[in-house]
Amino acid sequence: MKAAVLNAIPGQLDIEDVDIGEPGPREVLIKTSAAGLCHSDLHFMEGKYPFPCPAVLGHESAGVVEAVGSMVHYVEPGDHVITCLSAFCGHCSQCTDGHLSLCENKATELVRQPGEAPRLSRGGETVNQYLHLSSFAEKMLIHEQALVKVDKEMPLDKAALIGCGVTTGLGAVFRTAKVAAGESIVVIGCGGIGLSAIQGGRIAGANKVIAVDMVGSKLELAQELGATHVVNAADTDPIEAVRELTGGGVHHAFEAVGMKQTAEQAFGMLRSGGQATVIGMIPVGTKVELHGVELLSEKKLTGSNMGSNQFRTDMPRFVEMYLDGRLKLDEMVSKTISLEEINEGFEDMKTGNIARSVITFD
Repeated sequence: MKAAVLNAIPGQLDIEDVDIGEPGPREVLIKTSAAGLCHSDLHFMEGKYPFPCPAVLGHESAGVVEAVGSMVHYVEPGDHVITCLSAFCGHCSQCTDGHLSLCENKATELVRQPGEAPRLSRGGETVNQYLHLSSFAEKMLIHEQALVKVDKEMPLDKAALIGCGVTTGLGAVFRTAKVAAGESIVVIGCGGIGLSAIQGGRIAGANKVIAVDMVGSKLELAQELGATHVVNAADTDPIEAVRELTGGGVHHAFEAVGMKQTAEQAFGMLRSGGQATVIGMIPVGTKVELHGVELLSEKKLTGSNMGSNQFRTDMPRFVEMYLDGRLKLDEMVSKTISLEEINEGFEDMKTGNIARSVITFD
């Protein structure tokens, strides 16, 4: 099969032929229909997060089940599925507490064991599977606990967005922060995750949904998707602007960029008792600084891993929201590209003008 392989860090992706195995017990073979380009992939390509090479990247995807291994009863060939990097074992303390995205055993129980043939290979060499998925490829071979079955009426190119960005943004609002109707929120960064958080604020009934970005076209799209106010950080102090709009600060701030500066800005935009949630992936080794005295105002800074999701429950609900018109996904797709255009897609991402590019497979 054709796949986009990361052979060196930092580096671009090479389109190569990669061998894929047959499904073993509890494994599912999926024909990939669509895969979104996420900033997280770019972080690994640039070396901001370590990962062994060679590897097939990609983790935001949807497709059709082609074959299943023994012991798989949840899906069958022909089912439409969304994949999720929040693969879970189902029995560790995090899973039984309902924190599936924090599963303690995914790195050991959901992968093939030493001595077993790798899921992906190239000329006899193991090709590393990325985040249990590797969706920049024509097919995926994954553990059944890394997918969810969805309504066949859902367009798979839009379903792919739910596999990461949408679930991360909506989940940060619904599950991590638990935004209540009538509260105020600000979202810093209007890429795919930030735009999803903005929609989450709208759906949750927030009175003020403030979007902050430095690109005018992204702020326009944010308003189309539910932002009640916008702040262009290229020409104003975003902290002062948000505090002025809200009369002192927001109940909830969401950082969807992954930078020290924006994480600190999110905390600075809070009212007393407010909560800042960092969704973005701040590079390894970076420290975030706070003025300690502000903690006396009961302000909180927290992280969110994939929106604290319970994806087998959440993703079908998001599909239903899309099908009934409450969740807007068509507007979030800036470009549809082929696998061969993947590096150009990441170059577009670096410009900051793209909400989401989606690879579609024939």
